[in-house]
Amino acid sequence: MIKAVLFDLDNTLINFLRMKRVSCEAAIDSMIDAGLNVDKNKAIKLLFELYDRHGLEDPKIFQKFLLKVLGRVDYKILAYGVVAYRRVRSGFLEPYPHTQYVLLKLRGKGLRLGIITDAPKLKAWIRLVSMKLADFFDIVVAFEDTMHLKPSKLPFKTALAKLKIKPSECLMVGDMPQRDIKGAKALGIKTCFASYGNPKLKSGADFVIKDIKELLKIV
Repeated sequence: MIKAVLFDLDNTLINFLRMKRVSCEAAIDSMIDAGLNVDKNKAIKLLFELYDRHGLEDPKIFQKFLLKVLGRVDYKILAYGVVAYRRVRSGFLEPYPHTQYVLLKLRGKGLRLGIITDAPKLKAWIRLVSMKLADFFDIVVAFEDTMHLKPSKLPFKTALAKLKIKPSECLMVGDMPQRDIKGAKALGIKTCFASYGNPKLKSGADFVIKDIKELLKIV
C-alpha cells in the first residue's frame, strides 16, 4: 500500500529546461546590448556547454562564460546578464499543468508528500514557494542534506527515514531514469517515470505517465 509519494523537482513539477533556456537567451541578449561583441547563437551554445561541464546550478556560470568570451569578467556586462536572467526566470517559474490539482488530491487521500532534488536547498525552496507548492510537502531532501547526488541511495534513505515509511510503501516520481528511477529501484521503492519531462528516454520504471494527472490512477 502506497503511503507516500516522492517527487523530483526540476522537469517533474517544473518545466525547468524551458525556463533555463528562455532566461539564458534573455541574459545573452542583454549582455550583447551592453556591449558584448558575440554572435547570439554561438554564445548560447557556449553557455550551455559550460552548464554541461559545471552543472545547471552553477552560481558563477556567467562569470565563466565571460572569461571564455572576453578573457576577463566585465562586471557591467555581467550585471546586465544577471538582471535579465532573473527577471525572465521569475516569469517562467511555473508548475506543469494539473500539478497543484494532483498534489491537492494526493493530500486528500492522506498520502505524505516529499521532494528529493539535487538542487541546493535554498534554490529548491525558492522554486517551491514561487510556484505556491511549498505547503504541499512534508519534507524536502536537497543536496546539502546528504552531499550526495542521485542515484546515490543516501537521498532516498534520508527521505524514507524522515517520513518513517518502508521502501515498499513509497512511490518515486521523476524524469531522469539514471538518477530518479535507478536510485529509487535500488532500495525497492516503486517508481514512476514522468515522461513529459524527458519524452525521448526509456525508463524501466514500474509506471510511466505522460501527464502528472495520470498519477491519480496509480495511487
